[in-house]
Amino acid sequence: MASSCCSKRPRPMIAKFVPLLLVLFVASCSWSASASANRSGGNGTQTTQFRSGDELRAYRRILARMDRLKKASVKTIQSPDGDVIHCVPAHQQPAFDHPKMRGQKPEDEPEERPKISTDAADEDAVFTQAWSDGGESCPSGTVPIRRTTERDLQQYSGSLRRYGMKPRASVVRRDSTSDGHEHAVGYVTGDQFYGAKASLNVWPAKVASAAEFSLSQIWVISGTFGNDLNTIEAGWQVSPELYGDNSPRFFTYWTSDAYQATGCYNLHCSGFIQTNNRIAIGAAITPASAYNGRQFDISLLLWKDPRRGHWWLQLGSGPLVGYWPSRLFTHLGGHANMVQFGGEVVNTRPSGSHTPTQMGSGHFPREGFNRAAYFRNVQVVDWDNNLIPARDLRLVADHPACYGIQGGYNRAWGNYFYYGGPGRNVRCP
Repeated sequence: MASSCCSKRPRPMIAKFVPLLLVLFVASCSWSASASANRSGGNGTQTTQFRSGDELRAYRRILARMDRLKKASVKTIQSPDGDVIHCVPAHQQPAFDHPKMRGQKPEDEPEERPKISTDAADEDAVFTQAWSDGGESCPSGTVPIRRTTERDLQQYSGSLRRYGMKPRASVVRRDSTSDGHEHAVGYVTGDQFYGAKASLNVWPAKVASAAEFSLSQIWVISGTFGNDLNTIEAGWQVSPELYGDNSPRFFTYWTSDAYQATGCYNLHCSGFIQTNNRIAIGAAITPASAYNGRQFDISLLLWKDPRRGHWWLQLGSGPLVGYWPSRLFTHLGGHANMVQFGGEVVNTRPSGSHTPTQMGSGHFPREGFNRAAYFRNVQVVDWDNNLIPARDLRLVADHPACYGIQGGYNRAWGNYFYYGGPGRNVRCP
């Protein structure tokens, strides 16, 4: 019957629809091939771009947000390292996309800052970044935001629904390692903490694969290591997957539920509110330290404003970068019960062996100054808004044969430690 039907007069009518169907089919295939090429970096080796409609929606949502920021930008700066920096009016930054914060503006800087004790004084040079190294800055009243590009999304191997977020599993150092995250840290606990400060030198750590990263940071922590963990974090990080290169970059992070559904790096979600027009979060730090050469460190202070309760990020004793609103948190709405300082890497065990991703300089602590990475003038903020030495600082390394830590005290550096290592070696197979 079908063949008989098809041999009758309606054939010309069907023929009229064939070109339209072909156009639709070709267009569909072209979109799929283009999407596939995009997702695979342009070589077209993958057959599909998105595993689900949720992934496609996430992709479109991220690009739409960046387009909004681009349109809002009053100045665009092309960085020598390839980054694009948009100068966006402060009240239009991503933090104010949150339903509870729409229509608001950044709050005024606190009048009172942590008091520095006489024996904890520290020189505090503001670090430079690649995008501003030639004297560039954003106009007053705007904040610099690094543009997320399609290329950034194409090289991202995880779910785009969690782009800019850490894995759900806790990556704060506990009494044992978990999920491939390895640490060498100093920490204080058992008290009420209202902030932390340290100077840490910056290194171009070598990261073995895009799925791994190496970072050095301060963690301010409250809650338990279950689903209610609150953290705020800041430091430098090398993450090829997130940034597309191996440059050490200034970063921030936060979560209020142990990295499950809240929080993100930098300004990838509503949360951290930036107030500084000269520092771009997520941008490369220049210069970096060199083995047996000059050492460059950054001084970071995270502290809780005793009047309004927000957690501020400050460059040493210098300018403020911005703040995490107290409403983001549960436990950190009051105080922290732990502070950590140190390094972390992701070990995916490529080829069944430990990763050669470096922590810090890639050299062990025993090599000391000019060779190993360090934290110096390690301090905490007490209940009365005083910066004091981090007493009873405990040092621990998950795998000392891969990444170690050792410390001490002197008058110039206060509490300090060296940390890091090369990862895979004869003692760390």
